[in-house]
Order: sequence, then C-alpha cells, then structure tokens
Amino acid sequence: MISPLPMAPFLPGSDKVDCSKSEIIFLKRAQMKPESKPAEMYLNLMKQCLTRYIFPETYRPLYRLPLTIKNIQWIAYPLVAAILAKMGLRLYCHANVDLARRAEGRDLPADAETMIGLKRLDNLQFCIEQVLREDVPGDFIETGAWRGGACIFMRAALEAYGDNSRQVWVADSFEGLPKPDGRYRQDKGDRHWKKRDILGVSLDQVKANFSKYELLDDRVHFLKGWFKDTLPVAPVERLAILRLDGDMYASTMDSLVNLYPKLSVGGYAIVDDYGEIAQCRKAVDDFRTSNQIDAPVIPIDLSGVYWKKLR
Repeated sequence: MISPLPMAPFLPGSDKVDCSKSEIIFLKRAQMKPESKPAEMYLNLMKQCLTRYIFPETYRPLYRLPLTIKNIQWIAYPLVAAILAKMGLRLYCHANVDLARRAEGRDLPADAETMIGLKRLDNLQFCIEQVLREDVPGDFIETGAWRGGACIFMRAALEAYGDNSRQVWVADSFEGLPKPDGRYRQDKGDRHWKKRDILGVSLDQVKANFSKYELLDDRVHFLKGWFKDTLPVAPVERLAILRLDGDMYASTMDSLVNLYPKLSVGGYAIVDDYGEIAQCRKAVDDFRTSNQIDAPVIPIDLSGVYWKKLR
C-alpha cells in the first residue's frame, strides 16, 4: 500500500508553499519493501538512469551566459561555437553536479532524458500506481516532453506492472517553445523561445531515447507541433494521467482546455512548473476558477504540483 505523506496544499494565486509544513519527501516507500518487488526495483533504477542521478556527467556543454557588462567576453561565443560546429566540435566544461538539486529537478543535466528530478518522477509513479490500482480508465500524456524522460518512465511503468492496453502520448513541438503569439497578455515578453538550442529536442532524438530503453513501440504516439494546433484535433479519447510541462500561459492553457475534459474522474493532473513560473501558475489558477475545480492542489516539490480529478 502506497501513501503520500501529508503535504500543505498551494493556495490559488500564492507564490510558494510553506516547505517547513509540507515535508518535501514525497512517498513513504518503506512500506513497499522494493527489494522484494522486481517492478519497483526496475522503476527505481529507471528514475535514477533517466535523471543521471546514478551516474552524473563529468562534463557539460558550455552555453553562452546572458550578455552583460560583466560577461561581455561572451559576445564572441556564437562565432567560436559556429566555427567549431563546422568541424564537428563543441565547447564543454567540467560539471560539478549537486545531487540534491538534481533530485529536486533544479539543474540542467547534460545528457539525461529528463530534468524533472527524482521527486517529480516519484510523484508520477505514485499517480500511475493509483490509477492502475483503482482501474481509472484512460491513457497517459505529457505536454512538453523535452528529451522524453517522463514519457519513457510512463511506458516503463506500464511494462513493469503488466498493463497491455493503455497508450502513452508525447506532445511537443520538438523545436523548443514558441514565441508569444498575442493570444494571452500574460506571455508578453516571454523569452523561452530564445532557448531553442537547449529546449528544442528533435523528434528523432526523442524516439532514439525511447529505443535506448527498449520502450519504443506501437503504444507510444507522438503529437508534433504547437499545442494550439495539435491538441484540439489529437486522437486522444480518454486520459488517466495528464502531465503538463509547457512553462508558458498559452501552452498551459491550451493543454488544459483541450485535454482536461478527457481526464477521467479519479485521474491525475500534474503541472511541472506551477511553483516557479508565474505564467504557468496563472493559467492553472484561471482554468480551475473558470471550471469550478476545487480539488486541492498538492505540492510535489518547490516547482511541481498535482491534483486528483474528483468530478
């Protein structure tokens, strides 16, 4: 029997959860005796591999710092990087990985398949186990997949627990985040689109990441494109897990408007950026208010939250 520790819910519109009251340890795993459960051992290993927590990188790519007077020397970075790229080379530097930050998903792994950290993967496992135990109907989806790690874990969990019917949907542009399109003033000035060299991971690369773990099959489906175009027509019938990682107001709202009605009662909505990105939090709060959703929003760590659909 798995039971989450009591945690203080977020209040809509608030910036942070009181971590001293919420115990940022997510699951009481001791009750599961993972050493006696091959599925649990496999999934624990998957989480540590997908985050590279178990073998952190020694080197990481060198990205240009924001241009300021202090960092003026970085103005030459694009020219140097372009010359090296033509030679098949890239700038790297030593990586000093803080495993505590990685567990909370607060760093940028050089080559891990996910940056959400162990605690948010623990939460995803908990939600999956609950919907399987309670037989909540529906597939699993993540909107905003980056290198695919959370979706790879979804597929791994279905394999581990012997579920042969549910599908995993991977929704992403595979090009990074879009420029603000003017639909929502909350996204005015958003600059995530400038990070396409970091956040834009190709569809071929994500598929290759699934293949590395022998989890790419006909039960994994990819929805390529901007959410405003793909989600209204996505052939998703019913969901049990809806995981959002779109950062922006528009991306978050597009995901909720088009997919939340397909989430079964008893299913889980998970939002990766609620605690740290104001536009994401505003979109969630606005959607919940307009749809009279009163299920408590429960923090996972300083960034992620989730709630169970009650009606």
